[in-house]
Amino acid sequence: MSFDFTAFKETENIVPLKLEAKEQFYFDLMNIEHSWTGRIDAMFANQFFREAVQLIVNSVTLFEKGYFDCAFYSLRQSLEISTTIVYFIDDSETNRNEEMKKWKDQERFPMHNQMLNELQKRKSVFAEIRDKMHSYFQEIEVKKQKLNKYVHKQGFDKFYVIRNNSLHKEKKQAKLISDFTEFLTKSMGAVAVFRLAIDPFPLLLADESIYSRTGQLMTEGYSEQFIEKYIGLENIAAYKETELYKSHYDNIIQDEEMIPSVLDVVKHNYIDKLKIDEIISQKHLLSLHDTVSVAIVSFSDKVAKVYCIGGWHWYFTNTKTVRTSQKWGSDDFDVFKKEHIEFNVPYGEAYLSHLKIWDEDFYIEHNSMFSEIEIKVLNEISTTHNIGIANSGA
Repeated sequence: MSFDFTAFKETENIVPLKLEAKEQFYFDLMNIEHSWTGRIDAMFANQFFREAVQLIVNSVTLFEKGYFDCAFYSLRQSLEISTTIVYFIDDSETNRNEEMKKWKDQERFPMHNQMLNELQKRKSVFAEIRDKMHSYFQEIEVKKQKLNKYVHKQGFDKFYVIRNNSLHKEKKQAKLISDFTEFLTKSMGAVAVFRLAIDPFPLLLADESIYSRTGQLMTEGYSEQFIEKYIGLENIAAYKETELYKSHYDNIIQDEEMIPSVLDVVKHNYIDKLKIDEIISQKHLLSLHDTVSVAIVSFSDKVAKVYCIGGWHWYFTNTKTVRTSQKWGSDDFDVFKKEHIEFNVPYGEAYLSHLKIWDEDFYIEHNSMFSEIEIKVLNEISTTHNIGIANSGA
């Protein structure tokens, strides 16, 4: 077997490492991935936080492959890109557009610390968060300075050619893993806190009393375990003292709280047929799609699912479909455009029927054919809701 000189040079001083908790870190990162903001003027921020998550994943991959300095640098990048988006959002719309143009055109742009200083000077949302969470940001800065020692290779223990070819290598590797795990944890928490500078919903939705008063949002709340592990309960308590958090909380807490069965409809698209009367008691909290779908599923035990918005939004019930294939798509409903049949179209082992409510198409998946009487009832439901919507001025 010939000697591979290229492979030797590329791996000579590289020692792969194992991060035992890698999978758990990846699962925990989903808290940030699923915390999308629904702010219309800040939707682009979601891409920045997605990139921050990717940089953190990259850091883990690089670390396990043995490129530890690159791994630390990727962690630092996740903090910098999170700061950048807050720097944009925390400014006036005019200045934001100007700064974003500079950024996109790759013109001279503030460095990380310069952005933080500017954010503090503005005395805006982020400045208050940083003031209230002073000890937290101070801790992050200390950790970042330690992280920079690896990035800038300050000390012989940061050299590949020495640390991987020296005495006590195992002890040094254990220290390296410990340091990386600590910085990884702090970086994930910091990105999550920067996300809270856009809006407080990832934290608000972790509060059951707020969760049960909000509709279906793009944002999902941080889990209690994530908050405690990556940010800290005392730091979250400090964040809750900000005007950003308090104003949102005070506004939402005044709304009527949804009972669990209604919450299932609104949040999870699940309609419990055994609790229809209970759901109807809070009909005023349902959307048009919710209301129509509840009416459709409640009239027959045959109904398993209801689809709307071209099939992209759907409701399921405690009646399980008899259709063995769980695959479906918007193309499945094209049959109603091609045929004049509106009811009892075979759909695998089940059937599909169609109703037009106002300008919305509703597709009903049912386990056996509708009778003539049931079709008449469905048409009455359609007529009733169309008249109701017209009278409401919708």
